[in-house]
Formats: sequence, C-alpha cells, structure tokens
Amino acid sequence: METATATKTKWTIDPTHSEILFKVKHLMITNVKGEFRKFNAEVLGEDFTKASITAMIDASSVFTNDETRDGHLKSADFFEVEKYPSITFKGTSLKKIDEERHELKGILTIKGVSKEVTMAVDFGGINKDPWGNTKAGFSLSGKINRKDFGLNWNAALETGGVLVSDEVTVSAEVQFVKQSA
Repeated sequence: METATATKTKWTIDPTHSEILFKVKHLMITNVKGEFRKFNAEVLGEDFTKASITAMIDASSVFTNDETRDGHLKSADFFEVEKYPSITFKGTSLKKIDEERHELKGILTIKGVSKEVTMAVDFGGINKDPWGNTKAGFSLSGKINRKDFGLNWNAALETGGVLVSDEVTVSAEVQFVKQSA
C-alpha cells in the first residue's frame, strides 16, 4: 500500500449506495442479520491494488430491527459504544486474483482490539453516473470470530450449544465516488 499524498486520486464512500451487513447464527438453527447505518471510507490512489484504504464505522449505528437487541449490542457485553464509539479498518494489501476477484487484508479494530482479517472482494467496475460522477463498485465478504475482539457474551442452551455463534459473516456493498483534483 502506498503512502497517501496530496497528489493521489481520492475516492470517498457514497453512503446512499453502500451497506455494511453481518449475520450470526442464533439458537444454532438460523441466522440473524444486522447492519451498520453510519460509516465512511476512503481510498487514496488510482490503482486500487496499491491504494491506501481506510474505513470507520459508528458502532452505535448498529441496527438489527429489534431495539432491545440493538441496545444489548451497544452495551459492554458487545461493542461498548460509550467507551469504543468506532470500529475501524485499515487495509494492508489488496491482491488481484483475476479481473474481478481480489483478496483484501487489513487490520480491523473492534472494542480496542486489533486483528488482521482477510476479505474476498469482487470488483464491479468503474462507471459514470448521469451527473458525471465517476464511481467504483465493490462487493466484500468474509468471516470473523467475534471472541477475537472481546465480544464474548453468550448463553448456554438447555439442549446443548449456545445462543449466539462465535463466527460472524460480514458483507458489504460499497460504491466510491472519485473526487475532483
């Protein structure tokens, strides 16, 4: 990844055409999904494989369509948003596998704990919208172990197993807007 300079191409997230989602196994039988509704990201560089990639998620923007569960996720049992308001990602490498597929590695920090993660990235391409803005689109997917980041809360089930799985599937659809120089 290159060091950012003022002469590099800058791409910023288009939040109205982007989403960050997660799924976790509940009761060992189904997946429950959620999303983060506030986030930003930036790519510095024309060649995405050499660019600086950063993202910040507002942890308090977690939404699962259940206010009680959202409140629990914001508590010290999970994200502890009062003490750790942001989840951050800093890309360390983007390796091209073929014209569409890439492998993104980076440092994910949740609740003050930083770990390297790997995400599969599909490059959707670059296009201009009807207003002349140049856009780049990506689909990301991967899995993390929530306990690696100190998100340890759980409850044992009478029938065996646990209420919430350790593995969390993460996915994102992101569109970036090229900024004018």
